[in-house]
Order: sequence, then C-alpha cells, then structure tokens
Amino acid sequence: MDESPGSHLSVIIDLSPTQWYLSGQTTNKYPLALNTFLSQLLAFLNAHIAAKHENSLAVFGALPGKSVMLYSSVDQQVDASLQMDSNSYLAFKSVDSAIVGKIMEHLDDVSDQLEEAPCALVGALTKALCYINRTVIIPSAGPIVSSTQTETPLRASDPRILVLSVSQDLTTSYIPVMNSIFSAQKLKVTMDVCQMYGSDSVFLQQAAHLTGGSYIFLERRDALLQYLIMAFLSPPAIRKILSVPTQDRIDFRAACFCHKNIVDIGFVCSVCLSIFCQPVPVCSTCRTKFPIKTLQRLNASKPLLVQTNSGNTNGSAPRAQTPANSQLPNSNSISANRPNSTSNGHR
Repeated sequence: MDESPGSHLSVIIDLSPTQWYLSGQTTNKYPLALNTFLSQLLAFLNAHIAAKHENSLAVFGALPGKSVMLYSSVDQQVDASLQMDSNSYLAFKSVDSAIVGKIMEHLDDVSDQLEEAPCALVGALTKALCYINRTVIIPSAGPIVSSTQTETPLRASDPRILVLSVSQDLTTSYIPVMNSIFSAQKLKVTMDVCQMYGSDSVFLQQAAHLTGGSYIFLERRDALLQYLIMAFLSPPAIRKILSVPTQDRIDFRAACFCHKNIVDIGFVCSVCLSIFCQPVPVCSTCRTKFPIKTLQRLNASKPLLVQTNSGNTNGSAPRAQTPANSQLPNSNSISANRPNSTSNGHR
C-alpha cells in the first residue's frame, strides 16, 4: 500500500475583467473566453483530486485591487444544497460549484467599480505561500532531545503553486514578487506559470526558473486543457522522469528601484544591491552616500553605454534573455560587468 503523502496544488487565477475581455475577442487567432477557460480549468482540478486520495487543493483569485481564496480542500464545507446526480461525482461537483460561485460573486463586485485597479497577483501569491506554510508544512511532533537540537519541518505533501496569468507585468510589484520567490525557495515550493494572453512575463519567468518550475507561454489557447495536463498535472518528484516542457531562454532583467522601470543596464549599490537606472548620490534603500568622483565617472560612462547599445547593424534592441541553463550572476560578477555605483562608496 502506498503510504507516501499526497501532492498539494495551489492555483492562482488571474481574473482581470479587461484582459479576459481582450482574450475572448474573435479577432484573436485563438480566442479564449473566461467561461471556456473555467470549464477546462475545472477538468484539470478534478484530475488532480482524482489522481490520489491524499491530494489537496487550494484556489486563489487575483482580482483588480484584491485577492481572495476561492476554494480550499482543507477548510471547505460540504454544501448541503448539492443534490446527488448519477452523471457526476459529488466531490467534483462540490469543487466546481464552489469555485464558479465565488468567481461570479467577486466579479459582480468588481463590475460596480468605475475604474479597474491593477490585478493583485502579488497578494494572491503571498496568500498561497502563507496557506502552504500553515497547512502543508507542519512542525515535527514529539519532545526535543536536547536544547541544542533544532526541529526540522515535516513536509506533509509536495507543495507547488500554479499561476494562470493573462495580465502584463506590473513594474511596481518587482520587489514583492522577488520576496515571494525567496520565500518559495525557503519553503521548497515549486512555482509553475502558464501565460495565456499577452506577452511573456519577465517576473514570472524568473519565478518559475528560480524555484525549479515550468513556464509555458500558451500559443494554442484552444488546447489549454492538454497543456495543463501534460505540463502541470504531475508533481515535481515525478517530473524528473518525464519530459516536461521547459523554457529555452529566460529574461533576467530587473526593475530599477527609483522609477520601477525594467532596465537592460543598471547601476547597483554594493551595500544593499539596489538597482538604479542612473547614478544617484544617495542610495534610497540603505542611505549610503557616494563620492562625487564616483558619480562623475559613472555619468561620464553613460554615453559609452548608449553607443554600445546603438551599435547593432539591424537596428533591433539588444537581447536581454539568458539561456535557461546558465546561473544567475553573483554580486561580484554584477560589480565587474555592470557600472557599479558604489565601488568606492562609503557610509
């Protein structure tokens, strides 16, 4: 008898009404409306529950200006109004009705707003990590043998997060997204991403790569269910023996801390590693002051950087993507390859 713990899956759904309206336009090559998406998503969630009795599920919604929990297999109560149907399984019907009902309820609240706020993807991601830390990863039971012995957490299941996004990157959310990535790494939570509409997400690409997950840009949106089952149904432990789609190139660009813009070349503070799009006399994060000579030298080097970038013969912008099998540069390599605004700095 298989006594291994089940796999936990937390799904984050991007519920931006504007983006879903644009995604469902018939002028798109492969239009994907919200109702079609939900029907295929529910089939995928039911497949995860049916794969093993111990599997657990949590669904979070990222709406304009707020994030909510739509479903939890741990805290969910059985709806007494559901009637037995010979053509459906009661557990699947309970999941479907709970998720669809919550989505419609919150979308009705959003429709009353005059202006649509940015999608709260970071809030949903934070709630998913807190939920996993509270319900999935539990401390070990039993008395401590000695005062110097540290308890190691017992992993109740194999936790992972699946982000289903249709919105573009919000540059102001760069720091919260990176903090969420670091928390996921500490909790050993795998983050998978499926970008279903728009352009590639720079931040979510980095999240999937740094946590050992998969990032897929959905080209054939009429085959969403096939993508979900083939790429995201299997837990990370089984993916080692499967051929799971991976991304060939990853965009490692960062957002500057001063204007929240994604930059190709930045100036890094050697004290706190904050990134700026131009030399600054005082670091806004750690308040480190830099010598005037250093600022003059960095300002003098900026025209050289512009000439280097404009030296492409085809007139295209320089490629900012990095092969997926390469490693992120450490602080020393950043200082050597980028103009460092604090190589001679002092407090």
